[in-house]
Amino acid sequence: MDMKDVVKLKKQLNVTDLSGEKVMIDFESGKYFMIKGAGNDIWDLIQEETTVENIIDRLLSEYDVSREECTASVQEFLGKLKELDFI
Repeated sequence: MDMKDVVKLKKQLNVTDLSGEKVMIDFESGKYFMIKGAGNDIWDLIQEETTVENIIDRLLSEYDVSREECTASVQEFLGKLKELDFI
């Protein structure tokens, strides 16, 4: 994904916060997912329309990580969400 690409959750899932992790159920597919760490922050950010660049900037303000590592992790996470047709 390009840094200027707009990202927004397009599939509503049943989400429960459980001890700092998000547990989600996709009733259409019958699958469940767990997200922890920075994935929770990304998930919260994509509840509204945002850009990949904004997600990275927000995470860099909260975590002590290099821009390159953050960008790679965000791209990987968003890629998985896109593959699952969540965004």
